[in-house]
Amino acid sequence: MNNNIALHLPLRAKETPHKIAVSAPKNQKSRHYEDLTFQQLDERSNSFAKELQKLGLKKDDRVLVFVKPSLNFSVVTFALFRAGLVPIFIDPGMGKKNLLKAITQIKPVGLIAEPEVHFLRLLYNSAFKSVCYFVTTGNLTWGNMLSLKRIPKTTPSDEVMIERSSEDTAAILFTSGGTGIPKGVRYTHKIFNSQIKKLKTMFNLNSDEIDLPGFPLFSLFTISMGMKSAIPAMDPSKPARCNPKLLVQNILDHQATFVAGSPAIWERVGTYCLENNITLPSVKYLVMFGAPVSISLHQKLKKVIICGDTYTPYGATECLPVSNISGDVVLNKMTKKILSGFGTCVGQPVPDTIIKIAPITDSPLVNEFDFEWHEKNQLGEICVYSDTVTPEYIDMPIKTKEAKIKANAGGIWHRMGDLGYIDNDGLLWFCGRKSHRIYYENSIIPCVPQENLFLSHPLIEKCAYVGPTINNKITPSLVIKPKRSLRKKESDKLKKEVLNLSSSKGQSIPIKKIYYHESFPVDVRHNIKIDRLKIKDAIERGEIQ
Repeated sequence: MNNNIALHLPLRAKETPHKIAVSAPKNQKSRHYEDLTFQQLDERSNSFAKELQKLGLKKDDRVLVFVKPSLNFSVVTFALFRAGLVPIFIDPGMGKKNLLKAITQIKPVGLIAEPEVHFLRLLYNSAFKSVCYFVTTGNLTWGNMLSLKRIPKTTPSDEVMIERSSEDTAAILFTSGGTGIPKGVRYTHKIFNSQIKKLKTMFNLNSDEIDLPGFPLFSLFTISMGMKSAIPAMDPSKPARCNPKLLVQNILDHQATFVAGSPAIWERVGTYCLENNITLPSVKYLVMFGAPVSISLHQKLKKVIICGDTYTPYGATECLPVSNISGDVVLNKMTKKILSGFGTCVGQPVPDTIIKIAPITDSPLVNEFDFEWHEKNQLGEICVYSDTVTPEYIDMPIKTKEAKIKANAGGIWHRMGDLGYIDNDGLLWFCGRKSHRIYYENSIIPCVPQENLFLSHPLIEKCAYVGPTINNKITPSLVIKPKRSLRKKESDKLKKEVLNLSSSKGQSIPIKKIYYHESFPVDVRHNIKIDRLKIKDAIERGEIQ
C-alpha cells in the first residue's frame, strides 16, 4: 500500500480540477494574486518531480528547501514527496551560526532555493559541501543548476508517485533551537497523514473552507483536504513584524475561514482591526500556536472574529497537535483560574492522543515501567503518546534518548520538555518550560502560573519570573515590561502592588527582587516565547538592574 503523503493531491485534482488550490500575492505589497488550480498544481508538481529525477536525485535523498511562501513553495513540496525525496525545512531566523551548523549536520544532497541563497552558499561553501544538485527559483543558473522557471507546465505522460511505506521518512523539520541547539526531527508519511486526519476532525474542516497559513508548511495539510490555501503577504520568519493592514486585506480578499499562525501575528492584526473599526466575519477558526495566549488577546480577537472563535492548540515540532481549547471556553470557564496562578489551560487531548505527567528530571526516562506516572493535579513533565509522535532526532542519538520513552504497549512517548498537570476534568494545564523552572527552598516553582498572576495588572505588558543567582543564592525575581514609561512614584507603587498580588488569592509566590526591562528576548520562530534563561543570565551579568 502506498502511503505517500503526496497522493492526496491527484485525488483532489480529479475531484475538483478547476478549483483554486493555492493563491499568492504577486509581491509583498500587492493585492493582485496569482493562482494555481488543483489540476495545475498536480501537473506542475508532477513535472517538477520528473525533472528532479532527471537531474540525478534518487529516492530518500535529502533536499534542503529555502523557498519563500509562494506558488513555488507548494509545487516544490508536493514534487519532493512525489519523487520519494526528503525535504529539509530549516527556519532561517535561527541565526547564521545555528543555520550553518544544522546544514552541516544534516548533509543534504540537493538544494532548492531562492537566488540569494545560492549566492550566499558560495561564501559558506563548507556547510554546503554535501550538496551535488542545485535548483533555483530565479532565471540565472550555472553548472548543472536547474531553474524552476524552466520546468514544463504540462504533465508528462507518466505520473511520478514513488511508493512510500507509513514509516518511511517524509521530511526533516528543524526545531528553532529556542531552548537548546536546533534539532532535525524525522517526520514519516504516517505522521503527516495522521495530522491531516486530526486537524480535519478537530476543526470539522471540509473542502469549502479557505485557509490563510501563517506557517507555510501548514498549507500541505489544507491543500490535501481540498481547501484553497491563500498565502499571506508576510515573512513567516518574522511574524512580529508583519503588516497587519496587508494581512487584513488578504483575509477580506479571499474571505478566509481558517487562519493560523503565531500569537504575535494576531496581536498586531487584532489591534489594527480595533483601531480601524474592522471586523473579519468570514473567519470561523483563528488558530494560534507557539506560546501561551493571553486572556487579553482572546478578548481582543473576540471583538474582531464576530462569526467564529479563537483556538489555541498545544504541541511542538516533535509532536503536533497534542491538545486544543477554544477562546470561548477560556474566557467563560478558565479565566479566573488562569489569572489566579494555576497555569494556562490548553484543553483536552486531541483525538487518539494520550497525555500523562512524568516525574521532573533532566535524566533520561528510557522505559515506561521504570517510573510511576503522576496523579491528577500533580506537577510534572508533559508526555504524549500518539501516532503523530516523531520517532527521533536525525543523527542525534543522545538527544533522542533524552526525549523519548519506550511505551509498555509498544511505540514511544515523547517528553515535551514542558511542565504541567492534568486536572480533575482531564484538562491539561501548561506551566512553562522545564528548563525555566526555579528551585527555591526545596520547592520547584514553574514560571507561567506565577506570571499569569500579574498580567492582568493594567500597567504590565509582559513579565518573566526567573531565578538568577545573586550573591551565591537563587533569588526569585520578577522582570516587568511596563505598558508605558513610569515615573519614580509610579514605579514604586507598582512594585508594592506586585508584592501584594504575589501573596494574594491563597498563594504565596516568593519574589525577592523586581526589575524593569523594556525589551524581552523571544524565540526566533514565533517571536513570542520569552527566553527566560537569557533574562536570568542578563541579571547575573548586571545588564538588568
